[in-house]
Amino acid sequence: MPEKNHAKRQQPRGGKAGKKKPLLRRISDWLHGFKFSRNIGIDLGTATVLVYMQGKGIVLEEPSVVAIDTVTDRILKVGSEAQQMLGRTPGNITAVRPLRDGVISQYEVTLKMIQYFIKRACGNMFFPPRVMICIPSGITEVEERAVVDAAREAGAQKTYLIEEPTAAAIGAGLDIYAPNGNMVVDIGGGTTDIAVLSLGGVVVSESIKIAGDKFDEAIMKYVRRKYKVLIGERTAEALKKRIGAVYDHDQPTVVEVKGRCMTQGLPKVITISSKEMIEALAEPTSAILGGICSVIERTPPELLGDILRNGIVMTGGGSLLYGFDQLITRVTGIKTRVADDAVSCVAIGTGKSLDHLDMLREGAINLSRERKVRL
Repeated sequence: MPEKNHAKRQQPRGGKAGKKKPLLRRISDWLHGFKFSRNIGIDLGTATVLVYMQGKGIVLEEPSVVAIDTVTDRILKVGSEAQQMLGRTPGNITAVRPLRDGVISQYEVTLKMIQYFIKRACGNMFFPPRVMICIPSGITEVEERAVVDAAREAGAQKTYLIEEPTAAAIGAGLDIYAPNGNMVVDIGGGTTDIAVLSLGGVVVSESIKIAGDKFDEAIMKYVRRKYKVLIGERTAEALKKRIGAVYDHDQPTVVEVKGRCMTQGLPKVITISSKEMIEALAEPTSAILGGICSVIERTPPELLGDILRNGIVMTGGGSLLYGFDQLITRVTGIKTRVADDAVSCVAIGTGKSLDHLDMLREGAINLSRERKVRL
C-alpha cells in the first residue's frame, strides 16, 4: 500500500516535468535556428556583388542583375538567375543592372537587391548585421548617402563605408599603415580606382568611369564597325574573358563569334583573334593609362621613390586582361604586378576591415570633401 501511494505521489511530478520538456525543447530549437549577429562586408560592384562574412570569408558571389515584371513592378529573380535573362526576356519582363559606373542608378531595385543578398548570406539572425560597403573614391556626397540609406533600409543595423582602393590594397596584402607609399589600380566593372596610400590613408587618388563595361562596349563597337555584325553584351563579355588582351600575345588565339549580320539581317559566324582585341580595347586602355600617369604626376617625390621600389599592384577583374601589367610597366617604367585572387581583393579587404569597426565612424564619410582637401 505505501508503495502505491508513493507511486501516485511521484507521478504528478513526473507529469509536470514531462509538460515542461517539450516547451523548453521547442524554445531551444527555435533559438537554434537563429544565429547571433555577424559583421558582413559587401563589395557592391557594378557587375558582381561579393559578400564577406566575418569569421567565414566570402560566402556569396552573384552578378548584380535584377529581373523585374514591368506590369506589377515585382522583382522576379536576382543574381545569376536574372543574368541568364539579359537580352532574352519577353515584353513584360526586363533584366536590369541597378548599379551603373559604380554608383546606384535605380534606388528601389538596388535596395531590394541588397536586402536579398544580406538575407541569403546571413540567413536567420537574432540581431541585424553591421555592414561595411566599399565605394569608388570618386563618389559624390549624394551618391554616398544613397548607399548608406539603401543598406539601412535593407536591414543593416549600422552601415560603414570604405574606399575601394583602400579595400583593394588590404585585400592584396599590402601594409597600408606603414610610413611607406603603395600604389593600387583597381579595375572593376564600372569604375577604375587609382590611388597612392600611406599611413592608413589615401594620399592621391583618381576614379574614372572606364572599366569592364566600357571594355565590353568597345568590343561590340569594333565588331560592328569591322565585320558589320551585331553582338550582345554577354557575347562581348565572354569574348573579353576568353581572348581579351591589351599587349601582344606570345601565342595568339582565335575564337568564333556568333551575331546578326547588319546588311542581311541573318545570323552570321565570324572569327576574331586576340591581336584584334588589342585594337578593339585601345581607347578604354589609353584612358586608364592616362589616369595612372595623372596620379603619378601628383604623387609627392618621397612616396614616388617608395612606389618605384614597391611597384604598382593591380586588382579587379579588368586587371586580368592579358598583358595589362606589362603595358603599364612599359608606359610608366614602374614594375607592375597583378595581385593574387585579383577579383576578390576588394571583398577580402572589406572583410578584413570588419575587425576595426569600433574605430570607424558610422554612415557617410564625405569623400568628396576629403578629395578637395587632398587636392
